Amino acid sequence: IAAPAQLIILIIFSCVWDFITGQIRYSIPEELKHGAFVGNIADDLGLDVRKLSARRFRIVPGPKTQYLEVNLENGILFVNEKVDREQLCGVRANCFLHLEIVIENPLELYRVEVEILDVNDNSPSFPWREFRLEIAESVTPGARFPLEKARDPDVGANSLQTYQLSPNTHFALEVQTRSERNKFPVLVLERSLDREQQAVHKLILMAIDGGVPERSGTALIVVSVLDVNDNAPVFDQTVYTVCLVENAPKNTVVIKLNATDLDEGSHGEITYSFSHHAPGRLRQLFSVEPQTGEIRVKGVVDYEEASVYEIYVQANDRGPYTAAVHCTVVVEIIDVNDNAPEVVLTSLSSPVREDSFPGTVIALISVTDRDSGENGKTHCHMAKNLPFKLQSSFKNYYTLVTNDFLDRESVPEYNVTVTATDSGSPPLSTNQTILVRVSDVNDNAPHFAHPSYTVYLMENNAPGASICSVSAFDPDIDQNAYVSYCILDGKIRGTPISTYVSINLNTGNLYALRSFDFEQLKNFQVTVQAQDAGFPSLHSNVTVNVIILDQNDNAPEVTSPLPRNGSHATEMVPRSADPGYLVTKVVAIDVDSGQNGRLSYQLFQSTDPGLFSVAPLSGEIRTVRLLEDQDALKQRVVILVMDNGQPPLSSSVTIMVSIVDSVPEVFSDLSDKPQDTEYLSNFNLYLIVSLGSVSFIFLVAIITLVSVKCHKERHSSSCCFRRKRSGDVLNNSHVPPSHMEVGGSASLNQTYCYKVCLSPESAKTDLMFLKPYSSSTPRNNAKTSNPYVTGWRVRASNKNGDSGGFHRHNLTFTEHFYIIKRCWAILYHVIRLISESTPHGALRKCVFLLILS
Repeated sequence: IAAPAQLIILIIFSCVWDFITGQIRYSIPEELKHGAFVGNIADDLGLDVRKLSARRFRIVPGPKTQYLEVNLENGILFVNEKVDREQLCGVRANCFLHLEIVIENPLELYRVEVEILDVNDNSPSFPWREFRLEIAESVTPGARFPLEKARDPDVGANSLQTYQLSPNTHFALEVQTRSERNKFPVLVLERSLDREQQAVHKLILMAIDGGVPERSGTALIVVSVLDVNDNAPVFDQTVYTVCLVENAPKNTVVIKLNATDLDEGSHGEITYSFSHHAPGRLRQLFSVEPQTGEIRVKGVVDYEEASVYEIYVQANDRGPYTAAVHCTVVVEIIDVNDNAPEVVLTSLSSPVREDSFPGTVIALISVTDRDSGENGKTHCHMAKNLPFKLQSSFKNYYTLVTNDFLDRESVPEYNVTVTATDSGSPPLSTNQTILVRVSDVNDNAPHFAHPSYTVYLMENNAPGASICSVSAFDPDIDQNAYVSYCILDGKIRGTPISTYVSINLNTGNLYALRSFDFEQLKNFQVTVQAQDAGFPSLHSNVTVNVIILDQNDNAPEVTSPLPRNGSHATEMVPRSADPGYLVTKVVAIDVDSGQNGRLSYQLFQSTDPGLFSVAPLSGEIRTVRLLEDQDALKQRVVILVMDNGQPPLSSSVTIMVSIVDSVPEVFSDLSDKPQDTEYLSNFNLYLIVSLGSVSFIFLVAIITLVSVKCHKERHSSSCCFRRKRSGDVLNNSHVPPSHMEVGGSASLNQTYCYKVCLSPESAKTDLMFLKPYSSSTPRNNAKTSNPYVTGWRVRASNKNGDSGGFHRHNLTFTEHFYIIKRCWAILYHVIRLISESTPHGALRKCVFLLILS
């Protein structure tokens, strides 16, 4: 570029925002060298230069993007390759480079238009370096001879402007203008030619453009003067204009030319042909019939290649020294809708995150149509059942954006078909399918196959045995779908749950770390957590209910009767016992549950099998018949206690039954039984300690009470209760505020005196009542109560001193001693019952005796 003024870079900056896409326009002259400054695109877009690389600032590759480049260090757009406007845009008036700029995080699209300004770097040129014309000397002045126009690739003021002819005496130059770029030179004869004076005339034709400085091109015109031919052919018109539909079939007649010659014979026969300077491309598309003058279609006429063709035709007669006449045929091509729209995917951001918000730009699409007018107008559309939509950003540019939230777990990818349709008749359309993949985000927590798990585990399992397997599924993919398992912290009976069970991190298999005992632990819960490897990670929990199943691993244990000497128990039966007499009751417990703890009793061995029987459910041993003299005095009975487990377990107890004439006193019999502490359970031990403490406190209270009473009434020695009549009692107002009333028989009307104490028979009667025998079958050795004493009770007198039927005198120390002795007997009997009975039965009896005491 010569002139410094043409080196000045004209930068026109404008920014038009549409949706999230912006547009910037620059203008630069052509032919700039590599590295020439175009514009600071980072500043113009308002971007931080330091973040260009991080945000992957780039120019979307295209067919014409190699000419410009962006320096990511300073954000400057520069020339990467020399731009030749004529090569890039041809003879179009406006020439633009369209660039698409993509920036990520977040995704933004910008369109940059760079206008390439024309520089006068091309000179006009003629298709031929030399034009040869043959003109008869008889041609009259004013005849015109059209010449081939010159071509200048530059546009605007730099294009071809005019022609000049070298100075001469016979010819002049006329310039015909049909359009801004269609200027034709016409050679005009101004003075008659004389072959004898000058047979050849040489002229210089110059084509000049309007650039500064101007450029020019020349061609040599050689005019040969022919001998006289009276009449030359004449066309009806010098310029013919016709219309031709593009893609017309071959041999289609474009026009039929008509030229006339007034001469006769061969001098009047006319032939038609292309002018010598007709371009070669015209000769490929059209043909001229020499005889008829018809111009026919020879090749494929495409409106998109050229909308107008100028055909130069000449006519010659067959006379000697004939002169050719010329005409121009202007063929205007009519566009038809023969080109479907072209859809070009300029930019695509795929995959797209499934948590993208509506309006996220996915792709940039450009649509072009080579047709013109209505045939070149296009519009795009797509299916409406997809979470995407098309938005028009620039002319013939569309952006594909999300229209709704995406869910990769529902639809992992979409085939988006974009249809571009023109407005021709009939309309043509093109489909472009865009594959949009949806990338996964960690938006789903692992999901267990069941809301909870219930596992049944047999007790006495081996440590390390597999309990069960839990499984969780995460619909995400890759790292977001990797599930690991763990057990949440917890305690079972104060012990960390991690000492009971463990879990495989990867498979979810749950293992027992110890052997479980149903009798110690019947069930427990484990909370398992499934966690994915996403960021941030998500998790869910499930409860595993582990139920320990009972195994028949405990044999029955006989708790009553207990062996005296470590080998067998002893019982006594009076010889006068009736059939069905209750000898004793075998009580056994089995810590197993269900059928494993269901006990049955059977007579395993007996000295006389027909003498005793045992109830299979209650364990009561009774006599079957009357005892006879020949029966052995010592009967050995073995009772087998068996549970209902599989296989069943059993235990036995041996009872030595002594047949005696009379059963000894029960109280003394009970007192002779040794107290073997090894048979007492922890429960019985705690109960005995509690009862002993309560009894001790009660005894201290009684002794204190007796001492106080004896001290207050030391001078009183009366220990008798005197009967008074009802009237005396009612009239007596000097009765003490508290007294003891002893009710006797109503038939006793005389005054009597007795001590308030229970006879030994009465004590034995009460103790026998407390013995753990069935009430329906009384023992033979039970005795009745003392008939002389029916009861005693303590009352509190009312305010009027009304005391009932008897009035008491103060009790003596002897009477208090008997009361205390009775309390001790009851306490001793309670302890014996605890050691000989089942825990439940003993507990009921102890509570009853404690209340009674």
